[in-house]
Amino acid sequence: MNYSPVITFALFCLLTAFAVPALGQNTSSPAAVATVDEKSQQVIDHAIQVLGGQSYLNVNSVVGKGFFTAFNQGTSQIPAKFLDYIVYPDRERTEFIGGGIKTIQTNVGETGWLYDGGPKAISDQGPTQIDGFKLAIRTTMENLLRGTWKKDGGKIVYVGRREAGLAKRNETIRLTFPNGFWIEYEFGAKDFLPAKVIYKRTRKNPDTGDEQETTEEDRFFKFITVDGITAPWVIDHYTEGNQTSRINYETIVYNQKVPDALFAKPDNVKAIK
Repeated sequence: MNYSPVITFALFCLLTAFAVPALGQNTSSPAAVATVDEKSQQVIDHAIQVLGGQSYLNVNSVVGKGFFTAFNQGTSQIPAKFLDYIVYPDRERTEFIGGGIKTIQTNVGETGWLYDGGPKAISDQGPTQIDGFKLAIRTTMENLLRGTWKKDGGKIVYVGRREAGLAKRNETIRLTFPNGFWIEYEFGAKDFLPAKVIYKRTRKNPDTGDEQETTEEDRFFKFITVDGITAPWVIDHYTEGNQTSRINYETIVYNQKVPDALFAKPDNVKAIK
């Protein structure tokens, strides 16, 4: 299973030259002690059980196929096909085909590389792109439910219930890291399915070049169960309340063996598969 803003980040990096600011502001001290209050832990435990319990926690790889659609001022653009490989804890390769051109972003821990099928060029990811990937990983629902946040000394507190439509409410918890960076997670109050992830980030305004703080939000829909594991197959992303993208999965396969070679940087473009 993968709640994947990482795909959103990868496509913008590869296809629109999206500029992501350095993550130095969002790093945390590993010396801090992670804590979670009782009510928040109950919400987390309920969510894990709804998503598959131990089967969910035992997932070691996810291979997903589908379509990524960008939105411009509320209007959907031409969808791009994607193929996404994830091997936990820190390897991901995302391939896109849009306009007949294949692009690839691959990350392994602190390193990464890109393939641009236009000029047919391979390059290393720079610090800005690596930091953007780390931010995308940090803000996933996976980071919360699998407990990865604990190594960074985060603190989780229960926020309360929020309105979520007609006769619906969401349980909300907030994860805050020692430097003040926070992420809010919302779950259905009745079914405990993941509903939203909300956080703030700093990015460059494409028109002025100035840095600005924006509110980012992922919303989850169309939950489907495969092999005892439940996941959203539609993920919408919003910036400042405006929809900017949609991820629509067609297939998701869990615990498939993924060759190490897929993550290795090719020696030349002829080696791209």
